[in-house]
Amino acid sequence: MFSFEGFARLNGFLSGVYRMAWLNILWVAVTLLGLVVVGFGPASYAIATYVDRWFRLGQTPPVTRTFLGYCREQGWRPVLMGWILLAAAGVITVNLLRVESGTVRALNVVMLAVLGIIAAYVFFVMAALDVDTIPRQLASAVLLGVGSLHLTIIGAAAVAGLGWLLAHHAAPLLLLFGVGLPATAAGLITRRVLSGLDHQTDHTARVPAHSPG
Repeated sequence: MFSFEGFARLNGFLSGVYRMAWLNILWVAVTLLGLVVVGFGPASYAIATYVDRWFRLGQTPPVTRTFLGYCREQGWRPVLMGWILLAAAGVITVNLLRVESGTVRALNVVMLAVLGIIAAYVFFVMAALDVDTIPRQLASAVLLGVGSLHLTIIGAAAVAGLGWLLAHHAAPLLLLFGVGLPATAAGLITRRVLSGLDHQTDHTARVPAHSPG
C-alpha cells in the first residue's frame, strides 16, 4: 500500500503534469492568436519564464494569469527574438531543400543544430539572466547549450524519443504535451547549470580576502 508520502509525491507529479499540459495549451493558443509571427516569441518567453520560476525557484503561481502576464512582460523583445528564429529557420530550410552541394548542405545542417540550441535556451536566458541585448542573449544561449553539451544531447535524445513514442502510440498526448517536452528538458538543464553558477558565486563571495604577508 502507498504511504501518505507516496500519495503526496504522486499528487505532486500529477499536478506538475497537468500544469505542463495547460502551459502547452496556452502556448499554442497565444502562438496561433498572434498568427505565429507575432505570437511565437511572447508565447515561448512566457512558457520559459514560468518553467524557470517553477523548476529553479519553486514558484507555482496561477498558470493562466501568470502566463499572460509574462507574454506582455518584455514588450516587443520576445517578438523580435521570435522573428529572428523564424527567419533563420526559414532560410536554413530553403537552403536544405534547394542547395545541391553536399558541403553546403552539411553546413546548413550544422547551422540548424546551432539554431535548435539557441531556440531551446534563448528564452530561458531572457527569463533568468540579466543579459540586455539580443546579440548577447543569442550568444549566451549558444554558450549555455555548448557549455553543457552532454546535457543538451541527453535532453534532445529524451525529447526525440518521447516525441516518437507519443506520435506513434498516443498522438493526442503529443498535441497536449508537444512544446512541454522541450520546455521541460531545457528547464531541467537550465536549473542545473544556473544553480551550479549560483553555488560557485556564493562560495566565492564567502571566501575571505587574504592580505599579502
